[in-house]
Amino acid sequence: MRVLVTGGAGYIGSVTVEALRERGDTVVVVDNLTTGHRSAVDPSVEFHNMNIRDTLRLTSLLESHRIEAVVHFAASSLVGESVSDPAKYMENNVGGTLSLLRAMKEAETKQLVFSSTAAIYGEPTSIPLTEDHPTVPTNPYGLTKRFMEQAMETYAAAYGLRFVALRYFNACGAIEDRGEDHSPETHLIPLILQVAQGQRNLIKVFGTNYDTPDGTCVRDYIHVADLADAHIRALEYLGSGGKPLICNLGNGQGFSVMEVIETCRDVTGKEIPSAESDRRAGDPGRLIADASLAKRVLGWTPQVPGLRDIVSDAWHWHVAHPDGYPG
Repeated sequence: MRVLVTGGAGYIGSVTVEALRERGDTVVVVDNLTTGHRSAVDPSVEFHNMNIRDTLRLTSLLESHRIEAVVHFAASSLVGESVSDPAKYMENNVGGTLSLLRAMKEAETKQLVFSSTAAIYGEPTSIPLTEDHPTVPTNPYGLTKRFMEQAMETYAAAYGLRFVALRYFNACGAIEDRGEDHSPETHLIPLILQVAQGQRNLIKVFGTNYDTPDGTCVRDYIHVADLADAHIRALEYLGSGGKPLICNLGNGQGFSVMEVIETCRDVTGKEIPSAESDRRAGDPGRLIADASLAKRVLGWTPQVPGLRDIVSDAWHWHVAHPDGYPG
């Protein structure tokens, strides 16, 4: 299959590009490198440094390469930043996706796999979260992702677009030569591992009085390789004529902040100091996925569900790449 990957130089995108290459697909990557890393994409992969809001250029790329399907990762994704600068998120996420949808319509590319998020649910009213849970985003990031899902539903009804929207929970882990390198880093596991590497003094624990077993937030962590596998299965589903689908991706089990810290201490053999801090506004006590729809329809099951294995893979990558990607 000829696949265009937007945001293919990012964390999940680069791992998915490798999975596509291993499958034998012809892959073209588009990324403006605002947060991605050129060295995360193999030199043999055709790469275009461009913004997906350049609709004419994107249309030309889809047509000239006879692209059959698009995997769409390109988006701004920091919750806090989305609150302080919502215009950036509307322009990048909504504007970028509408540009992509226009280009796909012009090029008659009908298949799309979309990187969505559990942030679209907002404050949970029931756990585990199913796809029919109300979507009431509490921040502009989640709002833009939900709007994009709705835009795809509209294009599906009007123009025959076939799409799968994958609502991730907490992406984590690494493969041998690809891992997390964000600036700024906001994800819990790499932040803890930075303490283990001596790159920061301690890890802050935001809230210790939640209604959870140890008082700290509980989250559903999903290995990046399992996320990549879900995208492959989504492409296979669409390639066999599958109808539009929205589904969760998660392990279906939760780990608390303190459980993650203790696991990181155990894996690294480091003390990893922590300090209690106030709750962050809008942080739910528990976020756990019901991913049974993805398992049933896509045939997807996480292969690395254990927290220790997830942390071990991340640690190995960070030890081998203490400064992240080169350049």
